[in-house]
Amino acid sequence: MRVCQVVPRYPPQTGGVETHVREISERLIARGHDVKVVTADAAANGDRRETRSGVSVRRCRGVEPGGAFHVSPGIAHAVREVDADVVHAHNYHALPLLFATVAAGDARLVTTPHYHGGSASSIRDRLLTLYRPLGRWALWRADAVVAVSDWECERLADDFGVEATVVPNGIDVERFRDADPFERERPYLLTVGRLEQYKGVQHVIRALPELPDYDLLVAGIGDYGDRLREVAREAEVTDRVEFLGYVADERLPPLYAGAEAYVALSAFEAYGLTVGEALAAGTPCLVRRAGALVDWTDSDGVVGIDSVGCETVAPAVERAVSCTVGRASVVGWDEVVDRLLDVYAEAEG
Repeated sequence: MRVCQVVPRYPPQTGGVETHVREISERLIARGHDVKVVTADAAANGDRRETRSGVSVRRCRGVEPGGAFHVSPGIAHAVREVDADVVHAHNYHALPLLFATVAAGDARLVTTPHYHGGSASSIRDRLLTLYRPLGRWALWRADAVVAVSDWECERLADDFGVEATVVPNGIDVERFRDADPFERERPYLLTVGRLEQYKGVQHVIRALPELPDYDLLVAGIGDYGDRLREVAREAEVTDRVEFLGYVADERLPPLYAGAEAYVALSAFEAYGLTVGEALAAGTPCLVRRAGALVDWTDSDGVVGIDSVGCETVAPAVERAVSCTVGRASVVGWDEVVDRLLDVYAEAEG
């Protein structure tokens, strides 16, 4: 089967959607399928092609107004060139999905929106409002829509009248379960992800004065990093917050395994992949009951909170640290690929 995955960004760019597409692409290739990725994250010097772990990647030139949307019309031409049996387009919140929909032609079109309903930016929200008729058309045009969580499935039904099949993100369970914990002199809390305001790392930093026994390790890069450093200075905890920057995949499992708790206080998520990774490593989690993170609160080892003030975050961290973790809610990537292949086949029918 020839499969064209279309995504705004692809590794080494980091993020949940990027990880999702990489994992399913590499596993589809391992099963004998021909997979090509078309993405909008080329540098300013123009389109380029490369092969990563057997996956053929074409990076198309584009622009990112406000760091979002990824306007890259060249994706449509690149998708047509692939001549795929299945075009699998990802991320409602970026325009490559729309370009892929236009270019799919007679190929079976599968869409995974990774839809979280809004953003933390008023400008992005206004742009999403303008984009909504086109986004609705793209979802309705798809032969199959895949949601990565029950929460997302409900939002797609409520906001667009779209019936989706739930296929969750997967976790490389063995890689995280067997990790040797990162050793450090002081106990630490961990956050992983792009440094953006909506991710909520600032709330963890502000709670640290009430959590004197713990440091905070922050893995990830992003435009909000400088502001987070300011927050640490304002809270007088700069000596207890360590910004790790970009962390390679092989370093993540030990970091998860060594943490006393993993903290995810994001305002918008379609799934919450890092929470699953932490649970697979045996690390309890504190999450904000917002977006799809609410689904994780049914898992053993996860504490959920509604407020992100330090008077709420600090005691919730203490509760999370004492939790017993259950891994039953974590799905492996091979199972995800099994279920996606069923969706691809059903889309053909």
